[in-house]
Amino acid sequence: MKKEERIAKMKERLIEMQVFENELRAGGIKYIAGVDEVGRGPLAGPVVSACVVLPADFDVLGVDDSKKLSEKKREELYDIIMEKAVAIGIGMRDNERIDEINILEATKEAMIDAVTECDRVLAEKSEQLARIEHVLFDAMVIQKLPKSQTSIIKGDSKSVSIAAASIIAKVTRDRMMCDFAEKYPHYAFESNKGYGTKAHYEGIAAAGICPIHRKTFLKNIIE
Repeated sequence: MKKEERIAKMKERLIEMQVFENELRAGGIKYIAGVDEVGRGPLAGPVVSACVVLPADFDVLGVDDSKKLSEKKREELYDIIMEKAVAIGIGMRDNERIDEINILEATKEAMIDAVTECDRVLAEKSEQLARIEHVLFDAMVIQKLPKSQTSIIKGDSKSVSIAAASIIAKVTRDRMMCDFAEKYPHYAFESNKGYGTKAHYEGIAAAGICPIHRKTFLKNIIE
């Protein structure tokens, strides 16, 4: 595929991913947030959520579900999104909280924190103390969040705001897991990011679990 054709296809893809946002803006809603999380499945580490409010004229090509992007591309887009977003918030819950209340409830708490933080940043940046008016979630409904919201199945592939949030959350968590890899070197966290790879299980067999492991995810191993 020629460069011109590739760029044209990326522009078409961006238009497709702006449908939800454009429909809301057409209804008079200005501040729209996309929320996504990463880290629900790993055996170790936190679950991390990001909330992102993009400007109406956001035109960055290549933003998509973080799972579809290379690490290099995610890092590149992370920097651009951080620069161009109207506001960004991060929320997370550690392994102890996940073990205490379960991964779904921990994820919801992290998402509420991300929205709350994004709201605070948005208000600080706005002379009118603006607030998020509508939240787009990837296949999630949070009844405890007092915000108008839409749950979109596979939202990280259908909404540019959710996709941007998925990239921010993914890069944030991956960097954390690389830091943990230096502190707990037996488990290859730098490559598996806490997921259950062969190297990870071999590390558990050799060194036992470490302080960031989710015990409820490892019941069959530690009992």
